[in-house]
Amino acid sequence: QVQLVESGGGLVQAGGSLRLSCAASGRTFSSYAMGWFRQAPGKEREFVSAINWDGGSRYYADSVKGRFTISRDNAKNLVYLQMNSLKPEDTAVYYCAAGKVAATVPFNYDYWGQGTQVTVSS
Repeated sequence: QVQLVESGGGLVQAGGSLRLSCAASGRTFSSYAMGWFRQAPGKEREFVSAINWDGGSRYYADSVKGRFTISRDNAKNLVYLQMNSLKPEDTAVYYCAAGKVAATVPFNYDYWGQGTQVTVSS
């Protein structure tokens, strides 16, 4: 069992930066791939980024490539999403998730956090 808690969301102007954190409970955190997804009002949950268990492989949606960076610290049971050059279209609730593989689809993940709101003003 893994419990996930996101933090770091907030209101930022376009062009600004935020760093999201996801704290995981459980001794098996390092065995899980981690993903970040987001969901805007009226839209489906969409893939943002994923990282495999040791951080050796990272994946990004085209819409965030070059602006967002995913990382993890297995010693601290944390995964991060550094978001730079934010745009109004990045506004959404951001969720972290844990699963067996670093996948781009939500159903591959077994555990989810409660989400953190990111709002980017123009």
